[in-house]
Amino acid sequence: MTDREPAVLVLEDGTTFWGESVGALGATTGEAVFTTGMTGYQETLTDPSYHRQIVVQTSVHIGNTGLNEDDDESEKVWVAGYVMRETPRASSSWRATRELEASLIESGVVAIGEIDTRAVTKKLRDAGAMRAGIFSGPESTKSLDALLTRVRSTQPMTGCSLSAEVSRPDVLTLAPAGLKQFRVLALDAGIKSGIVDQLLERGLEVSVVPAETTLAEIKDMAPDGVMLSNGPGDPATADAMVTVVRGLLESQIPTFGVCFGNQLLGRALGLETYKLLYGHRGLNLPVRNTRTNKVEITTHNHGFAVKAPLTGQFDTDFGKAYVSHVCLNDEVVEGLKCESVPAFAVQYHPEANAGPHDSAYLFDEFLSLLKAK
Repeated sequence: MTDREPAVLVLEDGTTFWGESVGALGATTGEAVFTTGMTGYQETLTDPSYHRQIVVQTSVHIGNTGLNEDDDESEKVWVAGYVMRETPRASSSWRATRELEASLIESGVVAIGEIDTRAVTKKLRDAGAMRAGIFSGPESTKSLDALLTRVRSTQPMTGCSLSAEVSRPDVLTLAPAGLKQFRVLALDAGIKSGIVDQLLERGLEVSVVPAETTLAEIKDMAPDGVMLSNGPGDPATADAMVTVVRGLLESQIPTFGVCFGNQLLGRALGLETYKLLYGHRGLNLPVRNTRTNKVEITTHNHGFAVKAPLTGQFDTDFGKAYVSHVCLNDEVVEGLKCESVPAFAVQYHPEANAGPHDSAYLFDEFLSLLKAK
């Protein structure tokens, strides 16, 4: 027997999954997506890129190692809702300081457990990411027609501009580890703390600035380089940020983008972006470096991607560019490199919290760009 309240996951196509509430009681809606990570659930919960998304964990056991004070990727939980197969009543880890279920309740996150997440994942894999809702406690007793109407009234992720909702409102400057080498600005479209940590470890002073920072304001701060961060939403809505990136390229300011930052760079180069059927989310996706042919196992969290020729160079307003990384699962563009301006980006997460760390060298490449300026 369980003392948990009933809960139901309702998908946009009318599919329902009944389970138990393992979070706050109430209702939530968002885009349902799945992540294949077997670890790193704390980093997932606090990743701003999951804003307005209901995250389905494909791994069976979530919460075994609890939560700690060191692994958050931001100052709050960002997921719109959380879906799990099994959640332990108590965690077991020397690092744990609190329990997952209690933290979800405290953060106001509506979550459901004890459902067949494999079936949910197969549905999303075949039909694509879709709008969904989790309804727990008294909310779960309402008619399914009413719940489905609520789900279908949710705004689709396509066309959503979310950067301003997750970006910090002011400038935060952080001192580097050890001797300062350069100063960089991180354009915050929903940046993960792991990205900032990687920059700090390389002797870079980092000023995290709001997503709406203008090119003139960036130039007034006179950085040695600019980091384009990850973040949620549709890159097709980010016209103002694309204009800023074009200005960075014109000014020959060294620029490195991650995830949403890769999409911004792509658009600045004149490329189109598009929505993937179900996206890439997890810690185990194989990516081929087109320069070395080396395969890297990488961390992903993106639902949009860039269209570009997979082989050879292509022309842009800023000279030649090429695709530097390609996903081996589906040949999605995973990186862009400019030949005539100091700029490159990857679609995946080289800071890789939580792991793997095959791609940390990209931060060293950014440092090399700064030294060559």
